Amino acid sequence: MRTFVWMFAAVAHLLLLDAATKEFAVRNLRGASAISVVPGFFDLAYVENRGCAWGMFQGQVWPLAVFALAVMAALLWWRKEFFYGAAQGWRRRAGAVSECFLYAGIVGNLVDRVVRGHVVDFFDFHWGDAWHFPCFNVADICITVAAGLLVVVSLATSSGKDGGKP
Repeated sequence: MRTFVWMFAAVAHLLLLDAATKEFAVRNLRGASAISVVPGFFDLAYVENRGCAWGMFQGQVWPLAVFALAVMAALLWWRKEFFYGAAQGWRRRAGAVSECFLYAGIVGNLVDRVVRGHVVDFFDFHWGDAWHFPCFNVADICITVAAGLLVVVSLATSSGKDGGKP
């Protein structure tokens, strides 16, 4: 029970951070020019993403929302096998952290899709005018962190490198 409370609190905090930063973007960046934070490299810029990752599947709000719900249902159904398997020690804790980040990211963007009809993105990285990474938000960061942790855990598990723990 203690683990569930900890995980619920972690997801709730990440969702609040995502919602607060998106609200900041809506109130302060919508309709305005990008704000240069690190000139030539990082701006805050308001973007309404009506698709999914990096703007793919534009205008597919409800199919994407249904897909997100299906992914959440599958993750909840198979959560023990997907996030933990036979993992112990640091790998088990990393699985729990990745689970929290993944749920927060999926739900954060799902709420935007359902409530606004689009996802608010605002972190804008670029290299002058030569290179431009698609805008993203805190929920996207959560999903990326979760995926990265799952890759690390998977590699450590498959190679037998578990930090000395059986």
